[in-house]
Amino acid sequence: MSGNGSAPRPGAPGDGAVHSGSTGRPVDPAGDIPLLRRLWSGGQLLPDGATGGPVHPLVRMFGRWVRRPLVPALRLWRRNIQLRVVATTLLMSLGVVLLLGLVVIGQVRNGLLDAKRHAAQAQAAGGFEVAEQMAEAADVRRQDEAGAAAGQKQDAATWLNNLVHQLASGGKGSYSVVALSAPTAGAADPSVANRGPRVSGDILPKSVPAGIREQVVRRGEVFEQYSTIVPEHKGAEAAPALVIGTLLDDNEGKPYQLYYLFPFTQEEKSLSLVKGTLATAGVFLVVLLGAIAWVVVRQVVTPVRMAARISERLAAGFLQERMKVSGEDDIARLGESFNKMAQNLQGKIQQLEELSRMQRRFVSDVSHELRTPLTTVRMAADVIHEAREDFDPVTARSAELLIGQLDRFESLLADLLEISRFDAGAAALEAEPIDLRDVVNRVVDGAEPLAERKGSRILIRGAEYPVVAEADARRVERVLRNLVVNAVEHGEGRDVVVRLAASHAAVAVAVRDYGVGLKPGEATRVFNRFWRADPARARTTGGTGLGLSIAEEDARLHGGWLQAWGEPGGGSQFRLTLPRTAGDALRTSPIPLEPEDSRRNRSTPGSGGQGGGPKALPGQIRPALPPGASAPSLPDATVPGGPGRVIRSTTDTGSEGRPRGR
Repeated sequence: MSGNGSAPRPGAPGDGAVHSGSTGRPVDPAGDIPLLRRLWSGGQLLPDGATGGPVHPLVRMFGRWVRRPLVPALRLWRRNIQLRVVATTLLMSLGVVLLLGLVVIGQVRNGLLDAKRHAAQAQAAGGFEVAEQMAEAADVRRQDEAGAAAGQKQDAATWLNNLVHQLASGGKGSYSVVALSAPTAGAADPSVANRGPRVSGDILPKSVPAGIREQVVRRGEVFEQYSTIVPEHKGAEAAPALVIGTLLDDNEGKPYQLYYLFPFTQEEKSLSLVKGTLATAGVFLVVLLGAIAWVVVRQVVTPVRMAARISERLAAGFLQERMKVSGEDDIARLGESFNKMAQNLQGKIQQLEELSRMQRRFVSDVSHELRTPLTTVRMAADVIHEAREDFDPVTARSAELLIGQLDRFESLLADLLEISRFDAGAAALEAEPIDLRDVVNRVVDGAEPLAERKGSRILIRGAEYPVVAEADARRVERVLRNLVVNAVEHGEGRDVVVRLAASHAAVAVAVRDYGVGLKPGEATRVFNRFWRADPARARTTGGTGLGLSIAEEDARLHGGWLQAWGEPGGGSQFRLTLPRTAGDALRTSPIPLEPEDSRRNRSTPGSGGQGGGPKALPGQIRPALPPGASAPSLPDATVPGGPGRVIRSTTDTGSEGRPRGR
């Protein structure tokens, strides 16, 4: 429908629905709409326009629950540019800080590991050298004391204990020493069999991994490996460490394994300190950048918001509003340009208002000033017209033409005065409850002589039940009289249908004719002052060109609508919609603007134009029927017009369904 705000008919071309089989049920044309998108659009699992089964309440409730907290946040995000800039700055700053933090922490970690590794290698090399020197010194003493008693010789187990204790004494807890027997030594040797692992500190021998043991025993070189120190007490925590070991000979020339274990406890503390420092600095940096972005953006956004607020005030009619300008930067130049624009706009508007005021006063003054001479001319013309029978035919005809033109002149003056009252805002509404059926009957009675001359009938439909609204009867009658007279004049001798309908909040009267119609774009220009669709067409009823303009102003004064529809060669329809209660806002009309017998509706399958009687279109509201009553039959509105007859009601029909004339 055009202009009445009603929804398109299901199944009409262009509604995107695909009908399956003979049921005509709309189905999804694509079938690939994501579930989350449908849930986001209010829990609808079907695409827009499809009418399927009801959605499960749980699914609808879940969709609403998901949307409820997000809708306000998204609305704030779209409307607040300052929030978007600050949030974007914070996110980008956070990403940069995280990236830099990872890089710095990685560099610090690698530096601490390299420093620890080099220090551990130097410490271990010195320890291995000391162990070799102690073994060589013990071998020299053994050779010098070859003649001594065997009981005075120091055994290998005691020597290893002393070695581990001496090597570990210089570390002060910064490392541990572990001495293990070599598995290649003869198991039958009592000294080797009684030799167990020697460990310094509260660690277990299994802190030395088996992999480095195999390497040390097999190749006899210095090896290192990262491992975990296993504490001797169960309550203590394991710590990562660097293990460095090699294969040496003891004081008796037998091989044993010597390992240094360097824990990373201090390095972990240093790395944790660096992480904490970077995290604190990063948080402060992000917050600081956010605050800076807020302040900077505020300096730019505040003048823009001020300009938007002042623009709204200017649009509301407060033309004296101006922006505060300070400084000489770009924002200040913007404010100065805005103020100059507002000043020029105010001057132009005031100039136009003064010109319009002078024009309205001129029209009003001229109309009032012409009333006195017009009254005199009217009196003289009436005298001449009454005595026209005594004149010759030419003079008598001139007297008749004079009376006709004086009637048009008086009507034009009355319309100009009414227009001037509307322009000056002096028109007053005298609203009272009225039944539009009575108004329509009076209008039809007044238009009956013209309809008889044109050979048209005026059909009234929807008058079975009261159509009551709070309105000014005089103004509504003037509007309807103008519409009906125009429909009869332009109806090409065909029928004119006046339809009444009411809903709970509005009432409407539509006047339909089947004459020349309106071309595309003329439905909006038809209410312009002195506009005519065909300038060459004669005004047989003495129209002034202001009737529809005054009618539109009367509709606006009621808070209603006066709208037009037409098609070339298919006639036109004018619809007047008024609120039931004066002062209420209109949302929809009980009658569709485009009639159901238009070409488009007749060509649409399932419309009222094909087969059977007329059907209600989407958005059309039928009058409520009392209990037990049946819907009345409607006569055909497109019956060619015969002799001028006026039909009062669609229920006033004969036995064969033909309308009875007056």
